[in-house]
Amino acid sequence: MDALDLLLTRSSMPRVVGPGPSAQQLAQLEAAALRVPDHMNLTPYTCLIYQGSELHNLSELFAATAKLEGLTEAEQARAPQLPLRAPCIIIVATEYKDEPKVPRHEQYASAACATMAMQQMAFTQGLGAVWRTGIYAESDHMKSALGISVSEDIVGFLYIGTPAVPTPIKPSKQKSVFKYVNSDS
Repeated sequence: MDALDLLLTRSSMPRVVGPGPSAQQLAQLEAAALRVPDHMNLTPYTCLIYQGSELHNLSELFAATAKLEGLTEAEQARAPQLPLRAPCIIIVATEYKDEPKVPRHEQYASAACATMAMQQMAFTQGLGAVWRTGIYAESDHMKSALGISVSEDIVGFLYIGTPAVPTPIKPSKQKSVFKYVNSDS
């Protein structure tokens, strides 16, 4: 897959199965995460890798979080199944640094870029990936149980595996976000 196709047809792959990424593929995902914009080279994020039997531990944590967050009975019943939808989940969390020249929002942006870079790298390797957030990313209980300070942010859960179906390519957006500034008039 060339870079132009990758960027112009970007879509998530919400249905993945095993096998998950190999050790070599994970190393390339990490290398991509470390190449993102990062003012002053702070690397203000960390990535927790869940695969194999550890996914069952994450499943239990999702179930406990759903209950503690007061989700509906249906959501609580579904919660333990969520982490089992992929053979590998990378949880990206901030590790904010106390640096006056790099505000927290800029550090968060770097962590978000790392998540996107890993998702894109997964596609270049023939893998599929989807970036998920929601109540589980916002939960202080989830953060604490993962060893993430409640003053940090979970940027997302990156589900990675072998695509179960062809990647559904979204239609191009039919709007423009460019606003040309003309200072000559």
